[in-house]
Amino acid sequence: MATEHFSNRFQDLDTWSSLDVLSAFYEGQLSAVAAIRPSLPAIAAAAEEAAVRLRKGGRLVYVGAGTSGRIGVQDGTELPPTFNWPDDKVVYLIAGGHGALMKAVENAEDSVEEGIAGIRDNNIGPNDVVIGVAASGRTPFTIAALKEAASRGAQTIGISNNAEAPILDACSHPILADTGEEVIAGSTRMKAGTAQKVILNLLSSLIMVRMGRVYRGLMVNMRATNAKLRRRSEIMVMQITDCDEATAADAIRQAGGDLKTAVLIALGASAHEAQGALERNDGNLRQALANLPKLKN
Repeated sequence: MATEHFSNRFQDLDTWSSLDVLSAFYEGQLSAVAAIRPSLPAIAAAAEEAAVRLRKGGRLVYVGAGTSGRIGVQDGTELPPTFNWPDDKVVYLIAGGHGALMKAVENAEDSVEEGIAGIRDNNIGPNDVVIGVAASGRTPFTIAALKEAASRGAQTIGISNNAEAPILDACSHPILADTGEEVIAGSTRMKAGTAQKVILNLLSSLIMVRMGRVYRGLMVNMRATNAKLRRRSEIMVMQITDCDEATAADAIRQAGGDLKTAVLIALGASAHEAQGALERNDGNLRQALANLPKLKN
């Protein structure tokens, strides 16, 4: 596996100056991001299908072991505050259980049975989107989970850093970032981990865009859980509607803090009209605006 290869270039790394070591690390990070470009079409296709399934009530399911599992959790936990994605629509299947997020659990990644059980115990079905992440692409736990999910009709996405890895054949949407050998041999928390995080950023963010949770490049579904975010909500309403600060604040108050509803109120709709328009358009603000021609947009 390329991610496990030893590089002669770095065999004396520990004798280099700190700046030279950092330069090598930095170059590795840049190459990791560059390795993703060939997979952009695959990421786009996976996101398009995921949005269709999730609109039917499906869940995002992150599967992984070790570093890959932790990166999946990091991506998933950012979706509720950023896009107001429901907490109960995110599932984490981590080899060794949630305790493995803080401490390595020996041999957990080798358990085929645990991978299958995680899918069965969570009753994964056709509307769910299962994302398996494995640098090696050979992790038995993750591959078993993907295969079980596929047998239940779920969409399966496999992310690997090694070409021709088994995980890429075990899913409906293979995504490869061939990051090659690591500066520190086998330390896939480096290049491979960076590529995985970027891929998940791209994938989940595009899914949220396709789900109508972004409008004009703004996070119109975010949760305003503190003073900073409440102020940001007011600014976004002002930006979208060209209203003044007092109007924006009042609209947000009438909308109970829901930014999209507040936008429609600031444009002249009543709270009831705004809520109804969003319900009829699956929460998509752009579509709601288009179907309320009396409102400026």
